[in-house]
Amino acid sequence: MAADFNWAVGGEAGDGIDSTGKIFAQALSRAGRHVFTSKDFASRIRGGYTAYKVRTSVDKVQSVVDRLDVLIALTPRTIEENLDELHEGSVIIYDGERTTMQDVEIPEGMIGLDVPLKSLAEEAGGAIMRNVVALGAACEVAEFPIENLDSALGKRFKDKGQKLVDNNKEAARAGQSYVADEYDHEFDYSLETTDEDYVLLNGDEAIGMGAIAAGCRFYAGYPITPATDVMTYLTGRIERYGGHVVQAEDELSAINMALGAARGGARAMTATSGPGIDLMTETFGLIATSETPLVICNVMRSGPSTGMPTKQEQGDLNQMLYGGHGEVPRFVLAPTTISECFWKTVEAFNLAEKYQLPVYLTADLSMAVTEQTFSPETFDMDEVEIDRGKVVDETAIDDHMSESGGFQPHEITDDGVSPRAFPGTADGAHMSTGLEHDEQGRRTEDTEMRVEQVDKRNRKVETAREREDWSPREFGDEDADTLVITWGSNEGALAEAVEFLDEDGLDVRVLSVPYIFPRPDLAEDVAAAETTVVVECNEQGQFADLVEHDVLERVDRVNKYNGVRFKADELAAEIKSTLEAGVEA
Repeated sequence: MAADFNWAVGGEAGDGIDSTGKIFAQALSRAGRHVFTSKDFASRIRGGYTAYKVRTSVDKVQSVVDRLDVLIALTPRTIEENLDELHEGSVIIYDGERTTMQDVEIPEGMIGLDVPLKSLAEEAGGAIMRNVVALGAACEVAEFPIENLDSALGKRFKDKGQKLVDNNKEAARAGQSYVADEYDHEFDYSLETTDEDYVLLNGDEAIGMGAIAAGCRFYAGYPITPATDVMTYLTGRIERYGGHVVQAEDELSAINMALGAARGGARAMTATSGPGIDLMTETFGLIATSETPLVICNVMRSGPSTGMPTKQEQGDLNQMLYGGHGEVPRFVLAPTTISECFWKTVEAFNLAEKYQLPVYLTADLSMAVTEQTFSPETFDMDEVEIDRGKVVDETAIDDHMSESGGFQPHEITDDGVSPRAFPGTADGAHMSTGLEHDEQGRRTEDTEMRVEQVDKRNRKVETAREREDWSPREFGDEDADTLVITWGSNEGALAEAVEFLDEDGLDVRVLSVPYIFPRPDLAEDVAAAETTVVVECNEQGQFADLVEHDVLERVDRVNKYNGVRFKADELAAEIKSTLEAGVEA
């Protein structure tokens, strides 16, 4: 396992934890180091414990681990919450002048640095910069060149004027100097820098970037944790390409606006979380019946009901597979990495238009809020391909007319996909309704036409099964007797868990599945393994149920549903324990 450095800042909501963490993550990224972040935050504006953690290395990092090297503690609870991850030699930076921190006890074996954060910040221009003072102190502890922090501060505050940028740089140096002058101690950390150039972004931002690259030109949404950052990213950017973002009054309005834009010929999208999907379900059926291509992004969180809005879970799988009255053909895509959020968004738009179906694009909270570094080549726009499907223009529309001379937007075809004419196409005027209809879109209750239309719509899924590549991603030991299957954001933790298992002499083969429906046939893979383990963040094992249904064999399960993502070392231990339990049984 590559040597890495783990840092965190913690306090209460409203203490600027998120912005402080982002600044440090950007500084590390600009120094040519890989970064992987995680957040723990309460579902309130002020109060409640919140933390921002950064794992960094010169090699790629894909998960969080149970270790903290440097902790900026703005409250006593921060130390309590992270005690299990602190180790002998861990450094805790705190402000002993704060009333709540005056009697703080530093655990045995750890190094406490009492730094007057507020006082030093006031000398630099304002108490609000106390967290930046702490960042400067952390740079000294980690032997991290503070010039990289200067660069991140410049980017963060450049729109607010050079004086504020200079004040923040001064505050950082005050923290650095204080530790250097007051503490005659050699710390165990020295962060190497490189000349690499990385992009730092989270899953929501990658989805937004993928939407723009895919040609999305209309987005409607209602703010909801943890999907809001998709809308935030698109706002101010999509307009540069002739697109529009609309903040609707609720989720029902959002999906219906997106539906209208899609009917008008625009590539359209909405994003929400589980409670919003509940509200959108009725329109979801209209989308499928009217054969309108639309992408619906579901960023999952802990449920049901309001649940825990700021916590991790993968509990919406069944909802996306089966939600809606009647039988609704659909696709469900689940990116397994942040970079794949970009590429699967592009793919979702192509699938929606090629097969004229609604596409669920599902991420989860951990993926949405996690920031990770990538080389710019990861998002090569020249590799983006746009396929708008069976769009017909004036030159071809005559081939799709009824005997009475009307265009047939629901024409019965061998592959189930009908021709599509954008509004304004000569002779392409047509109607489309949520009522059952004939090939021209006219309401009908004719029994034969009903059967033909239902079969036609469902035939699109079978056509897609044959034409598209639904393969999972594979890593680990391809000859191992143990097969581990996962989906969604667990891939990164599992990739590193494989290394821990290898150190323990356990070889595993891993299949990471980004397609929930249609999904790959895993029957041969399961049959070839002595033991199959399915890893996911829910209690019922929803994906494990699907695997068992498909392969007609029982599988072992590793489930986590306490609201916290898997960590690599924790996941390795869980898999090892599951395998040992199987042997004993």
